[in-house]
Amino acid sequence: MDNLILFDDSAIRGSLLPFTFTRPVADIRIGILKISQKWEIYSKLIPGYLTQDYLSQKFTFQNTSALMINGALCPDPALWEAISKLNPNQALWSENILLACFTEQPGAFTTDQAKEKEAVQFTASFTLIQKTWNIFEFNATEIKKDFELITSGRFSERIEDPHTIMYAPENIFIEEGARIKAAVLNAENGPIYIGKNAEIQEGALIRGPFALCEGSTVNMGAKMRGDTTIGPHSKVGGEVSNSVIFGYSNKGHEGFMGNSVLGEWCNLGADTNTSNLKNNYAPVKVWDYIKGGFSNTGLQFCGLMMGDHSKSGINTMFNTGTVVGVGANIFGDGYPRNFIPSFSWGGASGFTTFQVRKFEEVAIAVMKRRGLAYDETEKEIIQKVFELTKHYRIWDKTV
Repeated sequence: MDNLILFDDSAIRGSLLPFTFTRPVADIRIGILKISQKWEIYSKLIPGYLTQDYLSQKFTFQNTSALMINGALCPDPALWEAISKLNPNQALWSENILLACFTEQPGAFTTDQAKEKEAVQFTASFTLIQKTWNIFEFNATEIKKDFELITSGRFSERIEDPHTIMYAPENIFIEEGARIKAAVLNAENGPIYIGKNAEIQEGALIRGPFALCEGSTVNMGAKMRGDTTIGPHSKVGGEVSNSVIFGYSNKGHEGFMGNSVLGEWCNLGADTNTSNLKNNYAPVKVWDYIKGGFSNTGLQFCGLMMGDHSKSGINTMFNTGTVVGVGANIFGDGYPRNFIPSFSWGGASGFTTFQVRKFEEVAIAVMKRRGLAYDETEKEIIQKVFELTKHYRIWDKTV
């Protein structure tokens, strides 16, 4: 086998919107790594992606015979062993969910083709990301798995700062170039991973499981309450609990964020707060793109789901279980609605449409600060997402 492709399961992808508007399922970060990066380590192959046509220019695949793996599936040793033992005439299933199979023509691959192969049932437990809230719900477990995966047989850099306090230092791993000053790192309840060239500033309090990825910063006095991942090139401050930031996003100021997921290129203004618990302690409902309405998560704690390139102004208050699409800009007094469509501009007092031309001015400036270009591929993806989400912007008379 020399070709591995992670496919979007059509029964799952829609339930992971708004994050999958701009990426394949396997490009989601959970734990320390993206799902695709986990499979790369296990397989020792660089995976391709079988995803939506409008994403395929950015997320490509090699159209030769391949091992196809469900992109929502997080690997573990037992699962990889079962997949490795498959022959070309077999498909691995968990009841009616296709986990993996071989195909000669990836470009024409469908789940129905796998049904023609000999079915092998996988009966052990595994992690499958089927809902947006699964990303924070399973994050602690995935941090622990990824920690073992990427630190096994390696030695952590030392913390030279005499004012930094560590509890259970054997569960703390620090990559080269990381800078830590006068912080408290408590890894008694789970590992703490500090990525290459990351920074933890004075007075930060961090509980594991926790991951701070390459080039990211925990600001002075921040409180990281565990089960949290801060993706690469991000800044975080205030209080954060059981949340995932994919990367290139900032929550740099005071304010609480709990049981939440932020995509890439997001920014939460100073004193933005997310509610993660209803006053009546009832299960939280969130917007379901498949249903076209709100669905019960079954969770008592659920905060904010924010798609790529969305932002909030200072003092923004997000109610429990708020879903924000791609490219939205939220500001003003009061609580905005619990579902904010992509390319919305406004807040509790009402919305207008954030037109693509204006959106691009911001995206170009923001990405340039990180040394990246808003190129034609990104532009085409954003234009397609704008078109796909038009019908949600009910205030727009041109719809």
